[in-house]
Amino acid sequence: MDKFIIKGGKPLEGEVTISGAKNAVVAIIPAVILADGPCVLENIPEISDVSISLRILYEMGADVQNLGGGTYRIDATGIKEPVVPYELARHMRASYYFLGTLLGKFHKARVAMPGGCYLGDRPIDQHLKAFSALGATCSLDNGMVDINAGMLIGNQIYFDKITVGGTINTMLAACKATGLTVIENAAKEPHIVDLANFLNSMGADIMGAGTDVIKVRGVRSLKGTQYAVIPDQIEAGTYMVAAAATRGNVLIKNVIPKHLESITQKLAKIGVNVEEFDESVRISVDGPLVKTSVKTMPHPGFPTDMQPQISALLCLAEGTSIVTEDIFSNRFRYVDELRRMGADISVEGKVAVIEGVDHLKGAPVTAPDLRAGAALVIAGLAASGVTEIDDIYHIERGYENIEKKLRALGADIVKKSVPGSSVRKVEVG
Repeated sequence: MDKFIIKGGKPLEGEVTISGAKNAVVAIIPAVILADGPCVLENIPEISDVSISLRILYEMGADVQNLGGGTYRIDATGIKEPVVPYELARHMRASYYFLGTLLGKFHKARVAMPGGCYLGDRPIDQHLKAFSALGATCSLDNGMVDINAGMLIGNQIYFDKITVGGTINTMLAACKATGLTVIENAAKEPHIVDLANFLNSMGADIMGAGTDVIKVRGVRSLKGTQYAVIPDQIEAGTYMVAAAATRGNVLIKNVIPKHLESITQKLAKIGVNVEEFDESVRISVDGPLVKTSVKTMPHPGFPTDMQPQISALLCLAEGTSIVTEDIFSNRFRYVDELRRMGADISVEGKVAVIEGVDHLKGAPVTAPDLRAGAALVIAGLAASGVTEIDDIYHIERGYENIEKKLRALGADIVKKSVPGSSVRKVEVG
């Protein structure tokens, strides 16, 4: 088992370059199955979710070549059977995107029920509703989702609630359906726009991505393409919060500032200085951090994937802050770990009340999921003393070379292997 050991109390200073967006790439990699030729993907982050996605393609028969520098050439034309290997699929939540892309390509798919961070009930009923509307039959057998369609026919699909995964899966399945598919109450996140741009570069006909109505007109074939993934909005936000929590001064490069607006606005209310440039932002603190209220919402609201990180920052802000989690029911599992470090947080249902403290103290803690793990890293960087974080495989799912990037900013953080100290959990996605 690997752990991070952090000696906190050092302001982060310097420059950090943001990697490709995890939430975009885990949809774009499965989407290459739709192409009738090889695709070259650029700005691919070196994270475990990417490794699993590429391994799934390889095991299914694709030719996967690492060209270096975050660039991969993938030829998925060798895939003949629309079945995702069980052991790989159950280790990653985003494996369900293979349902949509395989359905679009082969009109059938067989994929294990996805694993992933346990953030409460995250059913795929809206995905299956959309597949059914396109003409598919769906069944669940021994932990496997089976989807079959004689042919896919465009339809009008209204989601009962906004679903990022459901929106993406519907786009993937509808690309080669006959006729027009209209997705209403669609999610609007940047990675949905990025997937649409990728598919359109292959010859798809998708309009409206980034709005709540997306129109997909089916085409007969999609060609190979070369495409660069957008920068990671959540990785950028995490480094913004880390710089603020340590009262540092950091230039965060390779970002799209518009994607960061909800994070930037909230940091400004807390008392953080944010300077925006064309493709970078600078974070600094020269005054007190003050309380605020945060409520997670679908894009363009404050992202749920940033809620644990900003909560860690609010532990160090003056006054009482209120954090409301409106997306996932089990996103406060990090609270007990922050309490070990001296945080004053109480949780009632989907609301956390955070009383600011003068400082946090290093302690042994465990990362319960990806973004919670990032919050613990931030707390450890800001705390006095030494913080040891176990189960960091969660963190490595979504952050490329996080310890190296932090060390380049002056952090005292090392990754240490402790053989035989614990058994790795099955659900790592």
